[in-house]
Amino acid sequence: MIGVFGGTFDPVHFGHLRPALECLQGLDLEQLRFIPLKVPVHRPQPCASPAARLAMLEAAIADEPRFMVDARELERPGRSYSYDTLASLRAELGAQRPLCLLVGADAFAAFLRWHRPQEILELAHLVVMRRPGHRALVDPELEALYARRGSDTRAELARAPGGRILFQEVTQIDISATRIRRLLATGQSPRYLLPEPVCAYIARTGVYDGCGMGELPA
Repeated sequence: MIGVFGGTFDPVHFGHLRPALECLQGLDLEQLRFIPLKVPVHRPQPCASPAARLAMLEAAIADEPRFMVDARELERPGRSYSYDTLASLRAELGAQRPLCLLVGADAFAAFLRWHRPQEILELAHLVVMRRPGHRALVDPELEALYARRGSDTRAELARAPGGRILFQEVTQIDISATRIRRLLATGQSPRYLLPEPVCAYIARTGVYDGCGMGELPA
């Protein structure tokens, strides 16, 4: 099975990386692809350039062999929709390879308002990363979808290319990229919130110098 984890990663931090590692290990994924978005649909546009976000991701995951960066979104014009990304991966990997789209609990709560949600679920499984005890099903339509498509075993996901929804408990790390950018804007160090190679890249390049502060955590 291959995992897919999209985001602005502006910058990537431990709040992204630790849950991703727990999904990689917990589901015994063959590979987990981090896909930085070029033009996100449901959040403010990134401060750092595509090239900078790509470089920070590559630096952050260099020592984990089953993590990889996939730049297809940055190379495609227009908005970054999960459906288009998964369709592109399907065309590349074939119809039978199990794909797992990793999403946070908050993102999953809005899943039925995504672009072509039912088609997304046909292209891949949804792996919902949630903290222990968190209730992710509050919408009746979402509950009905989970009643039809829910799964609680990795083996069931491995037997089909897509179509199932699985909740994966992960460590909740309260870090946001917005907070990191605000620290940088006020001359404070973001050390210990993100990997040291990413800190070094930010300090060396000044990628966030003069960057406007987004309002939403990322």
